[in-house]
Amino acid sequence: MTNILKISEAASLGLHAMIILAKNPNELVSVKYIADTLEVSANHLSKVMQRLVKSDLVRSIKGNGGGFKLVQNPETVTLLDIYEAIDGKFRPSGCLLERQNACDPENCILGGLVKSLNTQVEDHFKNTKLSSFIGDQK
Repeated sequence: MTNILKISEAASLGLHAMIILAKNPNELVSVKYIADTLEVSANHLSKVMQRLVKSDLVRSIKGNGGGFKLVQNPETVTLLDIYEAIDGKFRPSGCLLERQNACDPENCILGGLVKSLNTQVEDHFKNTKLSSFIGDQK
């Protein structure tokens, strides 16, 4: 199935990894644990985690017993912060046909639906804190 929101796999991994870290605040969490939990490649996940480290959202502790830990308080980190740490500035997706020049909204078969969805997703990402996922079970 096509992903209409066009969220990259890396951004999705980053979002899910941050939730795992937030649920384990007093532990160093290994890439292996996160990769096994998400059923993804540890190598790919490692690259995603390094982007989160560069953005000062996560700290990496190397060595035996090392792992990753949140740097920021989950009450202050938004989904948009995480998304932009991985994929850069949020850019609304345009034409669903992925044409070079975006559709003219007035002639688009979906009208303002795509624009509305983009606005809703961006607002959701801006207003949803990482802490809102902590109450869920692992």
